[in-house]
Amino acid sequence: MEQTDTYLIRPNHQHKFKPAIVKECVREIVRERLSGVQFDPDNVSQLTCSLADCVKDKVKNTGLDKYKLIVQVVIGEQRGQGVKISSRCSWDADTDNYAEDVYMNDSLFCVVAVFGSYYY
Repeated sequence: MEQTDTYLIRPNHQHKFKPAIVKECVREIVRERLSGVQFDPDNVSQLTCSLADCVKDKVKNTGLDKYKLIVQVVIGEQRGQGVKISSRCSWDADTDNYAEDVYMNDSLFCVVAVFGSYYY
């Protein structure tokens, strides 16, 4: 029987938040769920919540059990405008990280950010 150390204050390399892997999870879900979708202001709230839950579940399944995950989804209508989004966090640079991805089609844009904070 394998014993796990629950008192670790730093994740080992294989259990660290890896932005490239998380970004690929996000990209896969967003493209699958938004391909061909038209912007609808009446459904955007439900769609953002659904995407955030789906992303969080998939990222959790990559083995980031000791991470607190925060998923932020922004969906807006695509009209050729410029959009700037920024976030700011206070965290441990040795253990915590984030990944983001942007999706656009003719009707909408979607920005997804996943923040992983190691849970001591």
